[in-house]
Amino acid sequence: MTPFRSMEARPPAPIVPTRTHDRSTVWPVAVGFSATDSIGGDATPDQPDLRHRVPVLSRNGAAGSEATAATYTPAVSQSASTRAVLIPVKAFSDAKARLSDALDPAQRAQLAEEMATTVVRAAKPLAVWIVCDDTAVAEWATRLGANVLWKPGRGLNGAVNEGVADLAHLDIDTVIVAHADLPHAEQLEWLATSDGVTLVPDRHGDGTNVIVIPTECGFVFSYGPASFSRHQAEAARLGLAVNVVHDERLAWDVDRPEDLLTPAWATPR
Repeated sequence: MTPFRSMEARPPAPIVPTRTHDRSTVWPVAVGFSATDSIGGDATPDQPDLRHRVPVLSRNGAAGSEATAATYTPAVSQSASTRAVLIPVKAFSDAKARLSDALDPAQRAQLAEEMATTVVRAAKPLAVWIVCDDTAVAEWATRLGANVLWKPGRGLNGAVNEGVADLAHLDIDTVIVAHADLPHAEQLEWLATSDGVTLVPDRHGDGTNVIVIPTECGFVFSYGPASFSRHQAEAARLGLAVNVVHDERLAWDVDRPEDLLTPAWATPR
């Protein structure tokens, strides 16, 4: 049984876009993002956008009136599990721009969706929460049975920090935060068996592809170049033990054209 926790100083309940059941289903969509404002992987610099005005778009893409406050439905925990997986996912249509020399926009979007799907499947049997600011991503997550945390304008670090706080509100004790661009990911659950902080660096020892933390430890995420060293320092600041896992499948992310090559260890025999 999950111990009772005080409601004082708790973060707000997590939110997902409201959906109606008629043909004019609407989603609140944030506008004005630049590439650096979006939720993305470790290679994406973080410049959170604090704007709150959003347009309402119908299913056919026609813009409606602009609103200063969107309507949301609070998410409710349906699982007794105290562990969960959180995956920040950038709009597929905007993802992996650095692959433009090798793939056209449609191919990049397809690749981004396929990799994110692989990571969601690797999270089983744990509950999955997708942090996003794009309606197509939210719909994709729903089709896969994942939960959605709608975080427009936060940037990657802001979205993940808020997402972890939301899961703490739902009495999730431990969260596995995994990037969505891990095409060879398998079996994330075992990473949540150690105390303290678990870090899985990329194969260059620079970025942080997976982080496992207690949700209420106060860990501040700092993705971007050299994030692996910053995340080690953050764990030290909190006095938490650090467990570094070097896993070839989880270390292989996709940022550059050379990353599209299939590694020898992943080639079927």
